This record gives sequence, C-alpha cells and structure tokens, in this order.
Amino acid sequence: MPYDGIVTRAITKELQTSLIGGRINKIYQPTNTELVFTVRNNRQNYTLLLSIHPSYARLHLTNDTYRNPNEPPMFCMLLRKHIAGAVIEHIEQHQLERIVTFEFKGFNEIGDPVTKTLIIEIMGRHSNVLLLNEDKSMIINCLKHVPPFQNRYRTLLPGSPYKLPPSQDKLNLLETNEEQFIKKLDFNAGKMDKQIVQTLTGISPLAAKEVVHRAHLGSEATYKKEFGTFQKEVIDCTFEPAIYREKKEDFHVIPISYLDHKEVYVDANEMVDIFYSTKAERDRVKQQAKDLERVVKNEVEKNERKLKIHETTIKKAKNAGTYQKYGELLTAHMHLVKKGDQSITVADYYDPDQNEVTIHLQTDKTPSENAQLFFKRYRKLSTAKGNAKVEMNKAKHEIAYLEQILQQIDTARDEDIEEIREELREQGYVKKQAQKRKRRSKPTPELFTSTDGTLIYVGRNNKQNDYVTHRIANKNDLWLHTLNIPGSHVIIKDANPSEQTLHEAAQLAAYFSKAQHSASVPVDYTEVRHVKKPSGAKPGFVTYSEQKTLYVTPDEKVVKELKARS
Repeated sequence: MPYDGIVTRAITKELQTSLIGGRINKIYQPTNTELVFTVRNNRQNYTLLLSIHPSYARLHLTNDTYRNPNEPPMFCMLLRKHIAGAVIEHIEQHQLERIVTFEFKGFNEIGDPVTKTLIIEIMGRHSNVLLLNEDKSMIINCLKHVPPFQNRYRTLLPGSPYKLPPSQDKLNLLETNEEQFIKKLDFNAGKMDKQIVQTLTGISPLAAKEVVHRAHLGSEATYKKEFGTFQKEVIDCTFEPAIYREKKEDFHVIPISYLDHKEVYVDANEMVDIFYSTKAERDRVKQQAKDLERVVKNEVEKNERKLKIHETTIKKAKNAGTYQKYGELLTAHMHLVKKGDQSITVADYYDPDQNEVTIHLQTDKTPSENAQLFFKRYRKLSTAKGNAKVEMNKAKHEIAYLEQILQQIDTARDEDIEEIREELREQGYVKKQAQKRKRRSKPTPELFTSTDGTLIYVGRNNKQNDYVTHRIANKNDLWLHTLNIPGSHVIIKDANPSEQTLHEAAQLAAYFSKAQHSASVPVDYTEVRHVKKPSGAKPGFVTYSEQKTLYVTPDEKVVKELKARS
C-alpha cells in the first residue's frame, strides 16, 4: 500500500498548517468506515476525511462530497457531543507510524474547558478511530470495537485503557543512521526492498524500491551512500507529491526516479484525494450491487446458451429444403415404389446438374407415409428455423439490455443502486419483496455544468436515462449517446450549445459508457425531437435519427472539473 508512514508525515505537516486553530463545525459518518469533519479556519472551510476502509484506510483533506445517512450512527452522535464546536489545538504523528493524534479544546455541559483526543490508526483491516478522555488513558469509544477474545494484546472497547499498537522493533527512519541501517541488511539474501520494509518503520515497498534504486543496493561492493540523502528528504519534508500511472497506479511524496508517467501535485492532500477519489465508493457500491451483478451475469450466460441452441437449430434447418424435395419426388414417382423398399433412385428434375437422386425409405411404411414423413420433417424444421430466428433476436436484445445494466452497475453511485434494483424487480429478474408501499421518488440524474455555464444532465441508470430524455429535456435540446456502445443518455439544456460545450458533453457520454477506458470513442448527437421510445421497449431503450457523430477520448480530469462547477 503506497499510503505509508512517509506519506502520513507529509499529510500531517499540511494538516498542521491548515487545521490547527480551526473549529469543528460539522461531523458526519457517511458509512461504517468513514468520518467527515468540516473545519472552519482562517475564514475558510476544510473537509477532513478519516477512513478505516480495509483496503483504502487513510486521512486527508478532500474535495469530494459524501452522501450522509438520514440518521447519524451512534459513534457520530458521540463525536458531535464531545468535539463539535471544539478547536483543534494539536495534530501529531506518532514517530513515523501511520498513527495520527488530534487534540481538541472545548467545553463540557457546564461550561468548563475540557481536552479530548481523537486518534486514527491506519493499519489495513485493523484500522480504527478512537476517542480518548482528557489524559489519554481511557477509550471513550471507538469506530470499531475489538473485544479481548479477538486481540489479547489490547482491548478496544468503551472504558478500556488505551495503549498503542505493539511495536514491530524496526529502526526509526527519522532517528537511525546509515551505519545502523547497513548492519541490518543481508546482501547475500537478496530481495533488498523487502529487507528494507522489514527493517525501517513507515516505509512502503514502493519507497523501499526507490532506496534500492538510488543506492545501487545489489551488493555491498556497489552500494552508494544515498540512504542519508533519502533520510534527509523525509526529515526536512522536501516532498514532491505525484501519482505514477506506469503499469499500475501508485503515488508517493518522495520522487520515485525509476517510474515515469507521473502527475505532480501541489500538496500531498490533493494527491491522495485524487488518487482515492471514487476508489472507495466504487468498492462500496460493488459490495452493495454484488447480488445484482451475479443475477445479471447469470441471465447473460443463460441467453448466450440460448443463442447457441438456436444457432444449432438454424444450422440443422438448412436441410429442410432437401426433405421437401424428397417428399415431392417420392410423390411424383409413387407408382415405382412399394411397401418394404429400402430406397428408390429417381430422376432429379429440381437439379439439372444431377441426373438422379437416391431417396432412403422406412421399410415399415407405405410410399405415401414415407412422403408425408418427409413433408412433416420439412414443416418441423422450417417452423423451428422461423421460431429460432425470432428467439435469437429476443436473446440478442436481452443480452444488449443486460450488458447495459452491467455497465450501469460498474459506474453507479450509492444512490443509483436502489433504482437499478427496482428496475430489475419490475423486469422480473429480481424477486419482488413483500414490503410497505413507499412513495416513489424521482430519479436523480447527475448534473454537470460546462465551461460556459450550460447545464448538462447525465443518466446513470435506465430510469434516469428515461427521465432525462423524456421528462427533463425539451424537444430542441441536444441528446448524446455513444454509438453502439452501452452508456448513459446525456442532455445538453441548450438548443444551440457552443462547440466546447458539445465536446464536453460528448466527453461525459464517453466517460459514462462501456468505452470509458478507450480512445477516440464515437458519440452520436441529435435533437431530442428525433429520439423515440418504441412501444413496449425496455427501460432506457430508444431509437433516434438525424444524428451526427464526433469522436472523443474520455478524460477523468475533465469530468471532475465539470462536476466541480455544478
């Protein structure tokens, strides 16, 4: 995980500058692993995120917006009671560990000044946020409870004494020297980056590889004394936050010289916020939609099996004309056949290039019965072929619809999942639940604002697609959709948008489609008056005409900029 102790140090230094002296205005808990604080300081509002997500545990300032539950969870209520309105007096990282302490100065119910401490421990699936009493000796409560039978070293429950996580007996990068560092390494064992991770606190595999690269740590003979330079960068906080998009995405505040394709950022908080933006939400949405994704994929597989069966039927039906010909030839030469004959060779007047054809017969049937049998086979195969073509067409449309649903699940927000679930219930894919009838709320398409201020609506599922196209849009507005690619309906609320707005809307249509990671994506656009929904069509399905096509390459930065203006 690139979010190591060094990144934590950079984040903490920036939080000290931005937040110390600030007042806690609002506290939210969007999910069971995330806390969001609004801090007012120096006439500016800051949003601080603390996350103990098992894969994306972190803390940083964020520009993202979070959807909050109607009723705040118990831990959120407790934090509001103890630190809402309090002032942040101190922020400190414990050595170079991923443990950060916030100290708050506030007042109790009778107006006496009190100090409270909030600690975030970033330790993967063992991450936690804890509220401590004034002398930091006792846990008032924590985001994740850990009883004694789960952890014999320390209990994390209300009223339990607080103690730090167990020490790993590593060297502190901020205090050790080069000689101590080299003594800990075994040059004959190889895998120097792994040895460094096991030797130093707060260093990730990414940063360890950078140390190996800089110092030529292949052997003791080739070793260059670069450890001190690396250490000084960390101590002096001379950081260069950057995201590296080579092979797989990584980030760090130390320049990683062996990687290219980097995006440099002004500060560490911005870098981490951009890196994790949507990642945690996507993971959360994927968990919520896991059952829906399984149902839809099973339906796709079922329809693909149907296609194969129908293809086989059509292939077999190619012989239908032969059976009809045999029946007619046998009928024309009935006087030459008697019951018990195994075959008959007759003149083939259907094929001038073939003088004769041999027809095999069933010996237990009369000539007339054999002829009727050939006609029956012909009718059966012809009917099966016709039905198979109809069913194949249905299966193809079904697969196209289901693939559209999969694409929508893949890009869904929290609020989109329930609408997709409701649609699948209405279409009969998901069993309807016996529940109290609730008043249906309007679909919530996503709103963007173009550079010149034009509103652009994007449907994130089929209900929203129908809503933006047939309810929000006027007949002269422009409608956009990726050409022959599952994606969102996009509406520009303007009959004559600028070229820039049209290009930005096309970017949105391409980004919110199955071609999100492709280049030069074709996007059709036409006036809404030319977009029609056929009678009985599935949700989100339309036909359109008078379209023009432009080609764009989706860019996440553009999408975020358009969203930030809304």
